[in-house]
Amino acid sequence: MPRRFVLRAGAIATASALVLVGAAGVASAHVTVSSPDAKPGGYAKLVFRVPTESDNTSTTKLVVSLPADHPFAHVGAQVKDGWKVEKKEQKLPAPVKVGDVTLTKAITTITWTATAGGIPANDFDEFALSVGKLHEGVDALSFPAVQTYSDGEVVKWTEVAKDGADEPEHPAPTLKLAAAITPVAEITTETKDASDPLARWLGAAGLLVGVLGLAFGLRSRKSAPAESGS
Repeated sequence: MPRRFVLRAGAIATASALVLVGAAGVASAHVTVSSPDAKPGGYAKLVFRVPTESDNTSTTKLVVSLPADHPFAHVGAQVKDGWKVEKKEQKLPAPVKVGDVTLTKAITTITWTATAGGIPANDFDEFALSVGKLHEGVDALSFPAVQTYSDGEVVKWTEVAKDGADEPEHPAPTLKLAAAITPVAEITTETKDASDPLARWLGAAGLLVGVLGLAFGLRSRKSAPAESGS
């Protein structure tokens, strides 16, 4: 195969890969939520990542709505330099029991407003909440968000993705909750640690049997000629 053809094919493949990577980056550049410790029944730190998808404007405001059907008894907002934070509390349509607490009102929105330059063009920032307790029997929570730019443009990240459907153009930040289970690696380690003394004892016993068997074999081999000579 000519070397020129190989080089041209390689260049095309590389360019295609870069286009796909770039497309994936654009598709994922929206407001998202993640947590290092969220699980049903516990407290969690929620981190909202906010990118400024603009070449000449900045993000100056972020409004996050908390789940109205699964309110939190406690909501603490991160205090950030250059930002003012406000929490809005409302009366719930009906009392909601969360653990041992029955809520009649709850914080429903958190608003961060820039007091300085905001999030610059093509950059991002993160905003955190401490919330709890998370409701039992819930595998996902959505946090609709509204992002405002310095030129007045407002982007609503409020569309909830449906099962089996493609991701919407402006998806609401959604947090997947994992059940509180013991990691497989931890179970394996504990089982291994518990079985180590038995394994060592069996290993020593096997070694002793092997040594005795070897000694018996050697003795038999030495006595074999004497027996055959008689």
